[in-house]
Amino acid sequence: MAVTVFNVLKSSPCDKKGIRPGDRLTHINGNEINDVLDYRFYCEGEKLRLDFLKADGGKKTLRLRHIESPDALGLEFETYLMDAQRHCRNKCIFCFIDQLPPGLRPSLYFKDDDARLSFLFGNYITLTNLSEHDVERIIRMHISPINASVHTMDPDLRVRMMKNPKAGESLRYLKRFSDAGIRINAQLVLCPGVNDGAALEYSLQKLSELTSLQSIAAVPVGLTKYRENLCPLRKFSAEEAAAVIDTIDAFNAGLRKAGREKAAYPSDEFFQLAGRPLPPYEYYGDFPQLENGVGMLTGMRYEFLEALADAPADHKKRSFALVTGMAARDLLTELAEAFCKKFTQSDIAVYGVKNEFFGEDVTVAGLLTGQDIIAHFSAFPPAQKTLVFPGVMFRSRTERVFLDDVTVEQAEEALGVRAVIADCDAASLLDVFLRLTEE
Repeated sequence: MAVTVFNVLKSSPCDKKGIRPGDRLTHINGNEINDVLDYRFYCEGEKLRLDFLKADGGKKTLRLRHIESPDALGLEFETYLMDAQRHCRNKCIFCFIDQLPPGLRPSLYFKDDDARLSFLFGNYITLTNLSEHDVERIIRMHISPINASVHTMDPDLRVRMMKNPKAGESLRYLKRFSDAGIRINAQLVLCPGVNDGAALEYSLQKLSELTSLQSIAAVPVGLTKYRENLCPLRKFSAEEAAAVIDTIDAFNAGLRKAGREKAAYPSDEFFQLAGRPLPPYEYYGDFPQLENGVGMLTGMRYEFLEALADAPADHKKRSFALVTGMAARDLLTELAEAFCKKFTQSDIAVYGVKNEFFGEDVTVAGLLTGQDIIAHFSAFPPAQKTLVFPGVMFRSRTERVFLDDVTVEQAEEALGVRAVIADCDAASLLDVFLRLTEE
């Protein structure tokens, strides 16, 4: 195996040694190179020997002293992974991608399940498409943590939920990773009447037997209005959501009684579904599942109010509105009111926009579309001429495009407003509040 060089940065070590696009890197220090993990792992060392197959059929070996990072070699590859991204082989009954309508950009329909992305970017993987070679490599390289989409520790139930005959047997990899000291973050997507209740209790108990378990997140199934010909599922009732929280709290109490650290956390949505207030900041410890959205609202409230207390008051005039999904509306209203109480010349409104495109059960800001926002404010024109949007609504920092390919400029023109985009962390949000003063 080998990886093909796509570009070589000018004046880099590899450029100076005569490596050119089309050459293939086969080995580093005698180790076969198949993808980005091999490349980055084996570039560690005081001395490097890089073996190439030249595009003309010849061979070339480079010997280099220790480099600061693999990027310093100057090699660029066609894709970050240096290999094709691995597609999910499951047909989970709760898959959100199966609930997307047609006509969205193609990248949204790709189901990734790639262990390399778990390590590099924190993606969750199901373990079902790992080969023995993959497992051995993860252990050999000590790729940690592994973020696993577990859903249930009952092998038979996992097969039924994921519609993959390998779903049950692949759970054994968790034990192998744990025995090798690889930390494990587990995710349980819970479906009412399927893997909650006694099944949830069983999963928590079995996961707690993994000595390297780091954390468990429980999140409710996400349902759109596009579920034709799919497994019938429903949202959690308030009572069922409360039962999930209570089950997890009881599990953690058992861990503490045994002298162990808290491990499991219900997602923010469970508290909202149960009609319960968000827990205090201390509830989440070190926020081990923050990247999974668990504790995000509580964390933002705490950090925003802490930063707000330290901000020097002024008498500048401010008038703008925040646009968000229904899930964050109440929290952002609380934060806006706290800001206006200190900065008394400020007028900040918060608009929670219902998701008509995917259905009203989808409440997160990141899944709002441009057409829903335009329709909402066309029907209810905002008094403010500046609207602040969270960055999660857009494709990227540089591509300010909603999920439905409506651009932020098109929204501005349709509504006659100015759009400002804020990162979704407390410090960035407060910075936007402070600098949006009237001329």
